[in-house]
Amino acid sequence: MSAASCLLTEDRCLCSICLDVFTDPVSTSCGHNFCKACITEHWNQTDQYLCPMCKEVFTTRPQLRVNTFISEMVSQFRQSAQQKASSSSSEQQVSKPGEVPCDVCTGTRLKALKSCLVCLVSYCETHLEPHLTASGLKRHQLINPVENLEDRMCPKHDKLLELFCKTDQTCVCVLCPVLDHKMHKFVPLKEEYDKKKAELEKMEAEIQQMIKRRRLKIQEIEDSVKLSKNDADREIAEGVQVFTYLKVTVERSQAELIRTIEEKQKKTEKQAEDFIKELEQEISELMKRRTEVEQLSHSEDHLHLLQNIPSLSPAPPTKDWTGVRVRPSHEGTVVRAVAQLEETLSKQMKKLLEAELKRVQQYAVDVTLDPDTAHPDLILSDDGKQVHHDDDDIWSFTADNPKRFSQCLCVLGKQSFSSGRFYFEVQVEGKTKWTLGVARESIDRKGKITLRPDDGCWTIWLSNGNEYQAPSVRLSLKSQPQKVGVFVDYEEGLVSFYDVDTADLIFSFTGCCFTEKLLPLFSPGLNDGGKNSAPLIISPVDQTE
Repeated sequence: MSAASCLLTEDRCLCSICLDVFTDPVSTSCGHNFCKACITEHWNQTDQYLCPMCKEVFTTRPQLRVNTFISEMVSQFRQSAQQKASSSSSEQQVSKPGEVPCDVCTGTRLKALKSCLVCLVSYCETHLEPHLTASGLKRHQLINPVENLEDRMCPKHDKLLELFCKTDQTCVCVLCPVLDHKMHKFVPLKEEYDKKKAELEKMEAEIQQMIKRRRLKIQEIEDSVKLSKNDADREIAEGVQVFTYLKVTVERSQAELIRTIEEKQKKTEKQAEDFIKELEQEISELMKRRTEVEQLSHSEDHLHLLQNIPSLSPAPPTKDWTGVRVRPSHEGTVVRAVAQLEETLSKQMKKLLEAELKRVQQYAVDVTLDPDTAHPDLILSDDGKQVHHDDDDIWSFTADNPKRFSQCLCVLGKQSFSSGRFYFEVQVEGKTKWTLGVARESIDRKGKITLRPDDGCWTIWLSNGNEYQAPSVRLSLKSQPQKVGVFVDYEEGLVSFYDVDTADLIFSFTGCCFTEKLLPLFSPGLNDGGKNSAPLIISPVDQTE
């Protein structure tokens, strides 16, 4: 008996109906135990005789007999609990702020150990003793101490709120389904508590991820500002050097240049500051909501959690920051400033243009043509450096493959780039038509495309011998380029075209958003009866001083 008593925990000594220690425990034929009075009253209130635990239905009302074995074990457990309560009575604590005090204590109120859902009173260890020993009180339902016990009782039926009506989204007692919530769907309070607690924990995790993403975005913006500041410092230094050399004649332009760059930098910093403030505000609001959700989700009080979920503050409005960037570019600022003084500063402008070209030529790469991508009517040289259109009407027997252009007269380079900077030069001398630039790897090889950014191409072209164009832009050039340089800064989203002989900047695509590999793109144009028979030639880059 002693060994069995040691193995019998408090949970196993409780009746599943009254949730108190067994009184006159009886067993049903399905093997479950209840207080005799509890199961009797339960069957008196229903039309069916079924086990409250496993729901087994009995055709006739079972004859109940006291389970002497369980009764002896419960008696032993009750004696042990009383001894334990007696030995710890001297260690009771005075109720502190935030703790539930004993409602019976006079004078100094001790900390409550349990709350009775029948008496609607909270008791310290001393005043709880009658509930553990007196036969009339032993059936009362005791729970961990809570305040406002009256709120846990159904105001209509004066019964404990122990069910959740999913139809009305409210807590109800066992009589509500019969009298006031007919045909509604019910679940035990604990089941709905577990569900809502899981939802709150998921919500808390999602909020935490939102905060994390916004903190990362702040770091990204701050890093962009630092890079921008470095670029600005470099450009300012170069501008000061140029305009100092030109002395008085360009002092006004020098000041304007510095002011322009600094204003752009200030605008960038202000934009970044505004973004950061907005992100920090969102984080602050999210942290407040996380605290509220966290406090509620950690509640072990089923009723408190369920009754307070509707009062949660609504989720604060947040912005989708995925596409927000602080990506200023100071590239070419000095070039544009000096260009305004072209008449008097032509020699200095020439030096600046040459320096600019030399700077991008440092990123020269070796590019060769990929024959697997070439349109069947294009002829490539054996070394993969030249391409021209075959004007012959003879049927081409070039094998097709998924990489080959079938409608556009184009060919791609073998080399692809997904980061950093790269530069290459193409000889266009003697041609009346051509297209040059870069394209994303997934460009449509089989259909008709416009060779514009919308189709994954960043190109410029020549048509009719003297009409230079970029998408939606007619270009005005001082002279016809004989050799064109193509420069790409992947991270900066920049694609620039240069006249290599004059070092003039022909055109730039700025603010591009590259998300996949880029490949050089070439189109020599139709042969046009020999008028455009000259090939496009990928030339080595001359980097000598």
